[in-house]
Amino acid sequence: MSDPQAIAKQFTDFYYQTFDSNRAGIQALYRDNSMMTWEGTQILGASSIVEKITTLPFAKVQHKVTTLDAQPSSNAVASILVSVTGMLLVDDSPNPLQFSQIFQLIPDGTSYYVFNDIFRLNYG
Repeated sequence: MSDPQAIAKQFTDFYYQTFDSNRAGIQALYRDNSMMTWEGTQILGASSIVEKITTLPFAKVQHKVTTLDAQPSSNAVASILVSVTGMLLVDDSPNPLQFSQIFQLIPDGTSYYVFNDIFRLNYG
């Protein structure tokens, strides 16, 4: 397997850049069998995931990644588990929100797709 950390960095750079500039554009990163848990609510399928993301109640968002960890998640498939923490700047608020997000990436041809995605805001 190629370097999981390098793949995770490339993936998260693309994911958050796309999320911040064109939320609907991340649909290509999910499949019909992909699952997201957003703040405890499970969502199945690429179109449902993108519907959730595109209807979030803010106009502008900017992700700032603080930590990024990655490791292989299977001996049988070149899948990668990615853990991200960071800050969200929403609309024009000067107060960032802390978040954590975990992705399981599964190979698909020469790239990867998001099989699992768990997102949480971190309060406290």
